[in-house]
Amino acid sequence: MRVLLIGSGGREHALALGLSKDPAVTKLIAAPGNPGIAEVAELMPVDALDPAAVLELALKTQADLVIVGPEAPLVNGVADPLRDKGIAVFGPSRKAAQIEGSKDFAKRVMAEANVPTARYFTCTTRDEIESALNAFEKPYVVKDDGLAAGKGVVVTDDYNTALKHALSCERVVIEEYLAGPEVSLFVVCDGDTAVPLLPAQDFKRINDNDEGPNTGGMGSYTPLPWAPKDLTETVMAQVVQPTLQHMKEQGTPFQGLLFVGLAITAQGPKVIEFNCRFGDPETQSVLAMLKSPLGELLYAAATGKLADFPPLRWREGAAVSVVISTSGYPESPRVGDVITNADGLFHAGTKLDGKDLKTAGGRVLTATATGPSLKEARKAAYELVSKVDIDGAHYRTDIALNAANAE
Repeated sequence: MRVLLIGSGGREHALALGLSKDPAVTKLIAAPGNPGIAEVAELMPVDALDPAAVLELALKTQADLVIVGPEAPLVNGVADPLRDKGIAVFGPSRKAAQIEGSKDFAKRVMAEANVPTARYFTCTTRDEIESALNAFEKPYVVKDDGLAAGKGVVVTDDYNTALKHALSCERVVIEEYLAGPEVSLFVVCDGDTAVPLLPAQDFKRINDNDEGPNTGGMGSYTPLPWAPKDLTETVMAQVVQPTLQHMKEQGTPFQGLLFVGLAITAQGPKVIEFNCRFGDPETQSVLAMLKSPLGELLYAAATGKLADFPPLRWREGAAVSVVISTSGYPESPRVGDVITNADGLFHAGTKLDGKDLKTAGGRVLTATATGPSLKEARKAAYELVSKVDIDGAHYRTDIALNAANAE
């Protein structure tokens, strides 16, 4: 099976590594990829946001399966011409990808499918915004309706901060705050059948103790020893199946990866958001635990044959991922610093400058390690982090700490 992977981040590096270990994958091409992905795949240039360019590359490489990693190409409709040509593609259509591309679309789907989530208002004027903010208690939850690379959400106790962010958005969703620990559940879907992966938890804030601004994610771990034993079963029954059924009935079947972002509230799990692709850095942790062949799993989803796929097999123990970011991230990440001793880490914001590996984005590398327990996986991940040398590098020191200490 010839596989074409679209994307260039840490999530795509984790996917590429998993695909490279699947005996059924005879050729792996990544476009545009990054220096880390180049170790396990052939890199080719492409404008990932251009559906015609991606289709041309898929035809040129004779891809049997195309996997679209990032959300922006999916929202831009990259999957549609591939499907029209009969090429198996893992990733939703442009219409179905609106489940991430528009917060309002996602909330309407949840409401119509009777999925447990926060009460909300969609606003376009100052009067609507002020009315919505006054309808809820602190903290205020303000979400840019469109894609914002994981940085379009503001959660704050300060009314003026919430108002300023809302007014900066062309269209904004304001909703009640859901109290409780957050969980990410990835679900592989073929339009009808859905197969959940291991639940994970990520850490959005830049600093320890969940302080500072939101980021794209500073670390993750799986499994979750503190989570209810029936969490996945409950979410599949109350969230995933009703959502997929509703989307199919509306003529927008979801085929790809449904990312369910949850808060475990006193009333049970409620949806914070949906995404239309694997999450970063949860993917690095979750795929490190997967023993089933990744390429065959995603191909089964892309060809509508997920119901026939054998039950997923998982490693014993745990996985922990720690993200290393550049100085100034997320507000003004510094780029161009030399990176040394990055062996064994997942690449995200990296580039080659001659023979030098350099920083090229805010989140640079992810150190992922497995172990027989969370404590041991965590220790191994931080040992990897300690070897990396980047001037001004930043990372959190508390990833999976509470869970490892059974707190």
